[in-house]
Amino acid sequence: MTGPTAKLAAIDVALLAGGLGTRIQGVLGDVPKVLAPIHGRPFLEHVVDWLAGFGTRRLVLCLGHLAGKVTDHLAARPPGRVELVPVVEPEPLGTKGALVFARHALTSDPVLVLNGDSFLEADLAGFAARHAAAAAAVSLLCVEVPDAGRYGRVEADADGYVVRFAEKDTGQSGPGLINAGLYLFSAAMLDRLAALPGPSLERDVLQKLPPGTIRVEVARGPFIDIGTPQSLMDAPGIIPDDRRQPR
Repeated sequence: MTGPTAKLAAIDVALLAGGLGTRIQGVLGDVPKVLAPIHGRPFLEHVVDWLAGFGTRRLVLCLGHLAGKVTDHLAARPPGRVELVPVVEPEPLGTKGALVFARHALTSDPVLVLNGDSFLEADLAGFAARHAAAAAAVSLLCVEVPDAGRYGRVEADADGYVVRFAEKDTGQSGPGLINAGLYLFSAAMLDRLAALPGPSLERDVLQKLPPGTIRVEVARGPFIDIGTPQSLMDAPGIIPDDRRQPR
């Protein structure tokens, strides 16, 4: 999972990793999802190595539940090539609230935002270049899955902008586009978040923005979220252990 030679050194990354992880707690116990072992290494290390391959220099960790486990891990195994900046929320704030709380630590324009429990093999350099060319407020990476009912569908128009987000509906099985949890936000859009009600980035912000605001790209690489016991078990087949690089 090595990125191309193009660099993203000027773009801060925010990793949303403060969730409770209730669906997978029976497997991980008191280990936060972002430290879930895959190929004998914490998921976070795979993500850091992947981002470093694109030239990322600065990663802001939006932490909450079990944050001490993450900061202890970083103290024992600092990543070296990427500056990691932990920002620990004082109470559960939700995905939007976590970004608002960490806004002071995000200094670039745009900012790349990742869900801390999902991975999509994608060309981040190309994604950033096309976001800039479009002068978009928000760009969203999507992926087509065989059964979109588990996730909720993303519907886009012919120009590649979100028309609406359809809610999860297991009765609506079949292939479709889903939100892969990987975004580029302009600094102006990040500044707007604090004024918007609700804690959820997905439900309270993205689903309520006017049509034509969110630019969509469809990635063709492998995708997985590690939020369920089954998907965590499947993760080694999606995330190959090919990123062991000197630290």
